[in-house]
Amino acid sequence: MQAPVRVAYTLEQCWHRVPGGTASSALRTAVALSDVPGVEIIGVAGRHRRPPNPAFVPSVPVQQLPYRAPLLYELWLRLGWPPIERATGAVDVVHCTGLIPPPSRAPMIATLHDVAWRHRPDQFTRHGVRVFERSLAEIRRRAALVLCPSTATMLDAERAGIEVERLRLVPWGVERHSVTESDKVSVRTKFGLPEEFLLFVGTVEPRKNLRRLAEAVRKLDVPLPLVVAGAKGWGDSGIDSIEGVQFIGFVPDADLPALYASALVFCYPSEREGFGMPVLEAMSQGVPVVTSLGTSTEEVAGGAAVLVDPFSVDDIRRGIEEALSRRQELIVWGQRQAARRQWSETARLTVAAYREVI
Repeated sequence: MQAPVRVAYTLEQCWHRVPGGTASSALRTAVALSDVPGVEIIGVAGRHRRPPNPAFVPSVPVQQLPYRAPLLYELWLRLGWPPIERATGAVDVVHCTGLIPPPSRAPMIATLHDVAWRHRPDQFTRHGVRVFERSLAEIRRRAALVLCPSTATMLDAERAGIEVERLRLVPWGVERHSVTESDKVSVRTKFGLPEEFLLFVGTVEPRKNLRRLAEAVRKLDVPLPLVVAGAKGWGDSGIDSIEGVQFIGFVPDADLPALYASALVFCYPSEREGFGMPVLEAMSQGVPVVTSLGTSTEEVAGGAAVLVDPFSVDDIRRGIEEALSRRQELIVWGQRQAARRQWSETARLTVAAYREVI
């Protein structure tokens, strides 16, 4: 029998203004890890007066450090203090699930979602880029292993100076939820949606490429509304004043399956992603997907989506029209691709990394 593993698991990002995919993937991985015998996951965050948004409440116990972000991040990066053991006691391994690595006496594993700021620093604040670069330098210096959700991120990590021997591919999973016609009617009523629409789900920020998507939708032979679901991130999305776009803001997890299932096509021509969870979520709910050629989302789609040049409005339009004409075929392929992605496999690979470093 293998010895039990006690893991300090950082979850401060759940309290960010826009937790985003970094928090979602960490929380879902934590749920899967909790089902693995012999692994104890101890969440760690700063001291907050209120719980996070209900969609980002951790399922594991969370121990508190005396400070919270952004001060906690500055103390970690500048002073190497306070150590994570101050909240957790002795642990076998620290898993940095966001980008800011905490100080600890235990070996560290870091999940690196992407290095998007290196490709397009203009799409981030200058302060954000400085923090990201300092964090990446610490991960490069201290991490025993770096977990990447896609080969695209692995290649970026190697280019950033992390030896390939320290990189491990750990893709994320997806959950499929049953959706009835009543569920679809309910979600359309709740958000005031039309009977037929195209859908985007994700943080509303420049790299999501929403301006080109909206322009492509306006050029369709048959006009269709574009519904944009997601919290407002940093920067100008560029589509606030474009006709035919309906913003519905952040959508709770309970409503997402029916929202996906109600769409004619899911459109995700993002310029750059570390993984692209919404692509899998849409496929799992039986929605044709249009996404970007030459990115991690092409990898995630696995041949089951229509691929487009994200920098060409005309090609995005072409992709949407193709997806509309091939709906039934793409639905079948997408569901098969989504069925191959399991959170239990994410947990298995993560635990293998824990045991490797200890």
